[in-house]
Amino acid sequence: MRHPKIAIVILNWNGAKLLQQFLPSVIEFSKGELTDIVVADNGSTDDSLQILQNQFPEVKILDLKQNYGFARGYNEALKQIDADYFVILNSDVEVTSGWLDEPIRMMENDSSIAAVQPKILSYNQKTHFEYAGAAGGFIDRFGYPFCRGRIFNEVEEDHGQYNDSVDIFWATGACMFVRSNHFHEAGGFDADFWAHMEEIDLCWRLKNRGYRIVYTSESTVYHVGGGTLSYDNPRKLYLNFRNNLWLLYKNLPPGQLVQILFMRMILDGVAAFKLLAEFNMNGIVSVFKAHYHFYCSIPSLNRKRKLARQAGHLSVPAEKLSKSIVFQFYIKKRKRFSEIKF
Repeated sequence: MRHPKIAIVILNWNGAKLLQQFLPSVIEFSKGELTDIVVADNGSTDDSLQILQNQFPEVKILDLKQNYGFARGYNEALKQIDADYFVILNSDVEVTSGWLDEPIRMMENDSSIAAVQPKILSYNQKTHFEYAGAAGGFIDRFGYPFCRGRIFNEVEEDHGQYNDSVDIFWATGACMFVRSNHFHEAGGFDADFWAHMEEIDLCWRLKNRGYRIVYTSESTVYHVGGGTLSYDNPRKLYLNFRNNLWLLYKNLPPGQLVQILFMRMILDGVAAFKLLAEFNMNGIVSVFKAHYHFYCSIPSLNRKRKLARQAGHLSVPAEKLSKSIVFQFYIKKRKRFSEIKF
């Protein structure tokens, strides 16, 4: 029986308190001769490094010296780590007994699986799914991401309704098991994204290479969420709008690109008017700033599309919803994943 090398990699930036709170569970439930726990520090200015050295001697430290952001930070770290599987794990995640077993078993038994996501429940409300990932991610016709267990801000209680293993469109970067060779083969995360939706972009590229992204409920973790930026933070809003447009422009096939982007402009305009009605001026600025930077980045996006097209890597995987989740949620009042018909 093969014993693969596993590297659990936590990217840290000024998260000393989170490391003290959540690293103990990772250490307790991740023991193994070929399993390493690595904290890659993104240029922290707090006492993260001192705490790691003094309190967690079993953890390997990778000092990146500067803040590269989530996407490039992981790229820089994973270049320096030798393992068969990477477990990309947020610093605000509590893991449980046996959490490594089933995802690794699945990938060991099926070479078509590039990445696996466990069940992600809320650390602060353990009976409910967590916003970032829940029971596996999908996107709709216009690129809006949603999850089994979470559509927009509507989060479901866990009644065992997603106790299964299924193919999904994307696995969350909060806790993602990924084959190291596939991660590098696909080019890793797109560093330009900085943070947010870079994992959806990576999963789309992996699927376009013929690999599967899978969810399993046989592994469970608890995620705080918003550990670096709260969900209503203007910076986070800007990154989500900008990166979502980048995601579509990079990966949609030519026959769908113009039509879908046109509709997205309309829908984003509606979102801006909603923010205006709520007197959320910072939110409006974030949306307009995101669109401005999207237009400015089209030349670089065209270069990325050209490379993907030459490799035959522009398509719409089967796990993408052909309808509008916005229409389903706001007009038809379908608040749960089980009510959405693919």
